[in-house]
Formats: sequence, structure tokens, C-alpha cells
Amino acid sequence: MGLFDRFRRRRAGEVRGATSADVEHLTTWAQQHRGVEAYLEPRTTVTETTLMLIAHDGEWTRRRVDGPAGAHRLTRKLGIPLYEVAKVGYPQRMRDYQARQRILRERQRRAADEG
Repeated sequence: MGLFDRFRRRRAGEVRGATSADVEHLTTWAQQHRGVEAYLEPRTTVTETTLMLIAHDGEWTRRRVDGPAGAHRLTRKLGIPLYEVAKVGYPQRMRDYQARQRILRERQRRAADEG
């Protein structure tokens, strides 16, 4: 590694793809939660295609996948439904979960400030 290698930009359009750790995380997470549904997020200029898993209570996780075909393979293997975010949007339960978590974090912050 040269002295200035860390400052060099990556090649234009080069982004990290999915790894086996990403697939393993999604598989484990889906097995540990109930009522899981998968939401496919399209590739952007910043990130590759990602898959968001959302549980019955709105808890969620997101990881990269090897394109739409990789997402379809994984969800078939896991036996969970797959939706495209661009077509159906995110479920309300996910937004509700995030709102609850925000309230809980704020309460914890206030308690820490007072204590």
C-alpha cells in the first residue's frame, strides 16, 4: 500500500456488492423473527440493490443482495413474500416502529441527563 493510496478515489461507479455475510445476516434475522416480509430496494447511484426485511412488529434490517434475482432466490429459500418498494412503498408498521424507538431513545436520554 502506497503512502497516498487511502486518498485515491475508487473507480467511477464502483460499489461493494453483496457478500456471504450479508446473506447470512438476512437468513439468520428472518429465522429469529416472525411475520417477516421482504422489500426490494432498487439500485441507486450510491448503493447496490438492497433487501429490507421487516418483522410483524415493524423491526427491520437491510443488507445488499446480488440484484433482484438474488433477492428472489433468497426469499424463495426463506419462504417469505417479496415486495418491490418502488411499487408498494414501506409498510406503516415500520414507520410506527421507528417512531416508538425514537420516543424510547428520547426518554432514555432525558433520564440520563436527569440522573
